[in-house]
This record gives sequence, structure tokens and C-alpha cells, in this order.
Amino acid sequence: MMDLDALGTAIEAQGRVVRIVLADVRGSAPRAAGTSMLVWGGGLSGTIGGGRLELEAVRHARGMLALDAPRARVEKLALGPTLNQCCGGAVVIVLEWFDAARFRAIETEYDGVWARRVSGAEDMPAPMQRACAQAAEGGAPLRAMLQGGWMAESLWQERQQVVIYGAGHVGRALAGVLHPLPQYDVLVSDVRAGELAQLPGAIARTDAVPTDVLAGADDSAAHYIMTPEHDYDLELCHHLLNREFAFAGLIGSATKWARFRSRLAALGHSPARIENITCPIGDPALGKHPQAIAVGVAAQLLMLRKPLPALTKETA
Repeated sequence: MMDLDALGTAIEAQGRVVRIVLADVRGSAPRAAGTSMLVWGGGLSGTIGGGRLELEAVRHARGMLALDAPRARVEKLALGPTLNQCCGGAVVIVLEWFDAARFRAIETEYDGVWARRVSGAEDMPAPMQRACAQAAEGGAPLRAMLQGGWMAESLWQERQQVVIYGAGHVGRALAGVLHPLPQYDVLVSDVRAGELAQLPGAIARTDAVPTDVLAGADDSAAHYIMTPEHDYDLELCHHLLNREFAFAGLIGSATKWARFRSRLAALGHSPARIENITCPIGDPALGKHPQAIAVGVAAQLLMLRKPLPALTKETA
């Protein structure tokens, strides 16, 4: 899916950016059609995978940046014969050059879909028109399509806010796993400045009172409660059950959760409401190492995430 926010942010920071997208994939290949990455003069973000495939794509992108080449480029690559890769499939990559002016000129004729000519005919093929219209009318998100020199992609759904209460070992590990994923905006809440300081610099954090952070979170947020104080965990659970949320996870054992259920019931919450909190979190089979817990929790959240029926994104 096309992430206009990520593209706009990169252009604002870097000036000129080339977006590389796997427009078509045949046979065995490292990533699926629609996978994309951004390249600029001094760096890149994302990956289309495949080692040599990505190196070749980045080489083409750097050439476009050096020449100020705004015309889209379409490259067909056989991974075995051309790049000597074992997977042996074939891909078509589309490379598009952007600066601020070209980004502002992006038009989305169909709601939630970006369709544009990258080569070939002036008119969009009729099958692509029908697919774009169906997606715009609330159908399933459009898979990346390349037909008749036209490229079409659904626009990325809004990121989900994830609030992690507690910047201890597990909280930091979970933030580190979720932060690179484009689906999530991660915020770590902890009043302990020393713990927050151990987070990687790119991860958002706050030392505000956690209950205030909770009160200001999105209704669609996922919350993970893992402070060092059981009483404070309980207080956060109590506040959370008094408002809307998409997911709530509490770190702890089955014994801890049994006690919390009783105490939350005594605070006036119904059993059905209390069951909206997941405890324990993650996958016990993975072990108790902080990174192992984080991997299990992240996998659980990814499995819960479902595509929206209609995808929209501001382009201004």
C-alpha cells in the first residue's frame, strides 16, 4: 500500500526522493507486489528485499536522483538469470522521482486509491478502472496493479496508536519491535527519566503522568500496561475500562490477572467489560526473555489488525 505520509515526511526532510515499488511479481520472489522503499541522496528507508535485487533498484534510484529525472522508470528483472538469485522468479519495479512540487501534484481520482500512468498508453485500462472504482466504493483494499503502463495502489490505512506504560526491559523491547512497523505510532509512558533515556532516540516517549497520557490517547489505540507497580497497573486498568480503546494488554501471570479481575469487579466493572483486557500477553511458549515476550506480543497485535473497508489519506 502507498503511504503518502511517509513519502511526504521524507521529501520534507531530504528534498528529493525516489520511491521504488514492486509493481508485479511472478514466481518466487523475496517480497510481495506492492512492497516499497524510499531512497534519497544520503540514505534510504524500507526494503524490497532480495539482496542483489535491492542493490540494483537502489542503483537505478541514485541515478535518477543525480540527474533530477522526474520521469518514472519501469524495470523488468529476472531474479535468476539477471541477478543470480536463487528464488528464480521475476519482478517489475517502478521507480518514481518526487520533490515537494511533484508530491503536491499527486491526485487521487478514486477515494483511497492512487492510480497514475508510469509508461505507455494515455488512458487507464478498463479492468483497472473497474478495480479502482470497486475499492473506492468500499470493497477490499486494492492490491498493487500494473496494467498497460498504469500503476494503481491502495493508500495506507491510518496508523494505530500504541501506548506502552512502563519503559522497563519488556516495555523497551516491545517499543523496539513495534516502532519500525508502518502500521503503528508508538508512545512510551514512564515517569522515570532514566528508563526513558534508554529508549532509542526515534521512539516517542513522555514522562507525563500515565493516567493523563491514557486519558489523551486515541479511542482506537492499543494499550500495554507494564509498570513496575502492581497497584499502578490496576489503576491504569481501572481508568482504561472507563473509556474506549481498541486493545488492552496487561503483563503478568494468570494469578495476577485473577486478583485484578476481583479488584476491578469491586471497582464496579462488569465481567464482560473486564474481559476486554488481555492478560497474560504474548506467547508463553517463546519464553520469558524481554525480547521473546515482545515478539509474541507484537505478533498478537499484528494478527488482530484488520484492513479497513475504505482507505483514505490526506494528500495536502
